[in-house]
Amino acid sequence: MAKFENLINSKGTDGLDKIARRNKSFVPKKEKQDPPNAWALALATFFAYAVVVVIGHIRDVCARLFGQKKNRPPEGYAPLLDDFDDFYTRRLYRRIQECFNRPICSAPGAYIEVMDRVVASDPADGMKLTGKTSRCLNLSSYNYLGFAETSDVCKQQVIDSLNHFSPGTTSPSMEAGTTELHTKLEQLVARFIGKPAAMVFGMGFATNSTVIPALVGKGALIVSDELNHSSIVTGARIAGAKVRVFRHNNAEHLEQVLREAIAEGQPRTHRPWTKILIIVEGIYSMEGEICCLPEIVAVKKKYKAYLYLDEAHSIGAMGPTGRGVTDHLGVNVNDVDIMMGTFTKSFGSVGGYIAGSESLIEYLKMTSPGQLYASSMAVPCVQQIITALSIVLGEDGSDLGARKLRALRDNSNYFRRRLIEAGFDVYGDEDSPVVPVMLYMPGKMPTFSRFCLENKMAVVVVGFPATPILKPRVRFCISAAHTKEDLEDAMQKMIEIADVIGIRYCKDCPTSY
Repeated sequence: MAKFENLINSKGTDGLDKIARRNKSFVPKKEKQDPPNAWALALATFFAYAVVVVIGHIRDVCARLFGQKKNRPPEGYAPLLDDFDDFYTRRLYRRIQECFNRPICSAPGAYIEVMDRVVASDPADGMKLTGKTSRCLNLSSYNYLGFAETSDVCKQQVIDSLNHFSPGTTSPSMEAGTTELHTKLEQLVARFIGKPAAMVFGMGFATNSTVIPALVGKGALIVSDELNHSSIVTGARIAGAKVRVFRHNNAEHLEQVLREAIAEGQPRTHRPWTKILIIVEGIYSMEGEICCLPEIVAVKKKYKAYLYLDEAHSIGAMGPTGRGVTDHLGVNVNDVDIMMGTFTKSFGSVGGYIAGSESLIEYLKMTSPGQLYASSMAVPCVQQIITALSIVLGEDGSDLGARKLRALRDNSNYFRRRLIEAGFDVYGDEDSPVVPVMLYMPGKMPTFSRFCLENKMAVVVVGFPATPILKPRVRFCISAAHTKEDLEDAMQKMIEIADVIGIRYCKDCPTSY
């Protein structure tokens, strides 16, 4: 940490000690400690995957030998699906497919109606609905501020916008797809974020994957956190720029990567890079960790790089006023060049935004495929965001937004603290609404998910390739709509489940919450 204090002070900006005094929410991060028996868990996890993979290959060989023709290509054709992804889907994913893609038939509020399914006689045929539903506590949706509730205050204004306009715009933003509400939303987002201008997209994933290629290309350098979202990875690949990866949330390694890249220059020619773009996330969706933004800003300034901040999970959910990690950590928004976020989490809608300088937004509106070719956001979705944002800003004349922000923070910290006290191996940072709990063994993913559904809790379990192969997990998403009673009841049920399947790996560890 002393290295970064010297680095920052050498450039005349605030040191970490000054940042800490200015904003008490900034705390230097402690490295996550593995459970005491981590080596045994790793060995058992590798062995479990090896067994499943070997059995899968044996079944494939038997299918070829004994004439199973269902998945064979037509005679004379090369296999269309003949890679590890296809094998993984057929022989690993389908074995536990009932734990994923569960359909619902209600609004994703604090409670959710999950449609019951059974596995077809042939797993390749997927799942069959039984016609019944289960009312479950929703610990899986990104309904951070509770704006997805059917009885919420946004509902009537959304219906009114639908009556006045139409369900869809049927046109890209650059043609006839921009209504007065789209313009109002862009102005509102810019004011909320604290940037001169903003633009909105109809899809969060497409915001990253179509904006990054418009910003950088051949001759440029992208320096990306190793755990950045798939949309960022996709955008970086499309861009054609050179991509270098730094260790997750490690500003020291970021500086090392930047220093080496600048010294070496472009491959073969060794010319200087045309531009350098650092890309990080506010909250990492699978880790629940908050970006060490003050340190990254210091490195960015030292090496004259641009900074792209993805606040998909932090905007509306972090900070005293809900303005994301810059608000939470006391970082000046002017230190972040491109600010990205989505409306699918905290605001109960769809789409994403980019906020920055007026020249940046004007340029992206003329170059980003997401603006030029994709239909603009549906007007009812736009109205949902406008109403939710107005509530968060307090412009509705009430303190509802402040109460939602406070409830989300209190619920997240309460649930995290209870999990740690109970001996679960919990990842992530305080105040983050994303609370991952490690399961490690791949066989414990479906077991935990099934037990939770039996106990009327809807959860999301995640494994390889979305996470490292050794770290399957359950990811809880906490909402302001939850009550303390909801969360405590869930905790009691999860402790019982955990004792049955053995996932309280830190039960005998000293708590450090």
